[in-house]
Amino acid sequence: MTETTTTATAPGARGRTTIADEVVAKIAGMAAREVPGVHALGSGLARTMGAVRERVPGGRAGVTRGVKVEVGERQSAVDLQIVVEYGVAITDLAADVRESVIAAVERMTGLEVVEVNIAVDDVHLPDEQEAEEAPAGRVQ
Repeated sequence: MTETTTTATAPGARGRTTIADEVVAKIAGMAAREVPGVHALGSGLARTMGAVRERVPGGRAGVTRGVKVEVGERQSAVDLQIVVEYGVAITDLAADVRESVIAAVERMTGLEVVEVNIAVDDVHLPDEQEAEEAPAGRVQ
């Protein structure tokens, strides 16, 4: 009687999966925006350019605005630029954003998130709301 040993690899482990930087950036951007107290992502210039892009026919909202990522084979790093709502504790908000981004990226991609760097670029004041909602046209 002869024994044969097979070293078959599980079907799910045959091949290679690569995840584009843009995919991780979208996941991180969506996860950060879901945290209460985050008004927007991106610096002032990026938000202005994004608003113009959204108004152009065929343009779409920039989910990755204010998000930069580096993706390796097993790890990723995320840099975020955020605008916080006035009155929110920034250190607590930053911790919540980090937790949300890390959980979403690791769950969806399987990549280890080694760091989430957050730059708070602005504070959104309650009285700024009216100016942002004004129509963009010349004639009102």
